[in-house]
Amino acid sequence: MKPEYWDRAKRALARKDPVMAAIMRRHPGVFMARRGEAFMTLARAICGQQISVKAAQSVWNRVCECVGEITPHNVLAQKRPRLRACGLSDRKTEYIADLAQHFADGAIHEHRWPEMDDEAIIAELIDVRGIGRWTAEMFLMFNLLRPDVFPLDDLGLQKGVRLAYFKGRKVSVARMRKLGETWRPWRSVATWYLWRSLDPVPVEY
Repeated sequence: MKPEYWDRAKRALARKDPVMAAIMRRHPGVFMARRGEAFMTLARAICGQQISVKAAQSVWNRVCECVGEITPHNVLAQKRPRLRACGLSDRKTEYIADLAQHFADGAIHEHRWPEMDDEAIIAELIDVRGIGRWTAEMFLMFNLLRPDVFPLDDLGLQKGVRLAYFKGRKVSVARMRKLGETWRPWRSVATWYLWRSLDPVPVEY
């Protein structure tokens, strides 16, 4: 379903930024959508790190066959060699088990996320081995549908900004951050449309 703020954000961005308005007009009728349950989404993100989308899907399919329903309990119930046999590296096996343990122990406060700000959730997630800031930011955007995430380290965002606003020239993080300030409090929406300006297929993470 479309985020409840989506149309409001589009109107606000269009009023502030004619470049963004033009990008949005080229991509009508599309919007950012929620992806999956929290634990499964994060486990899949770890699975897909540093390998192709096709390879990641193949490994993930085998993990699902091995584990069944992807829950912290079911992952922790599996012996590590069985998970590695799915195609996970030793390190990714450890990372997914660590993630499962964080959920099982209550160290990740999923029930409190609606009341927590973005940075507090990011801090909680990056405490898990294998989850960095970029993965946490993608999670905020695509699972929690937070409206004002601005993933400055994302290569697609950097390219989109260069092409749309700086005629392809290299741009500093400081200038990107300053540009992003003009999009508050809808930076997730602006980022999503900059990705769309490069590729109509939603970003994978």
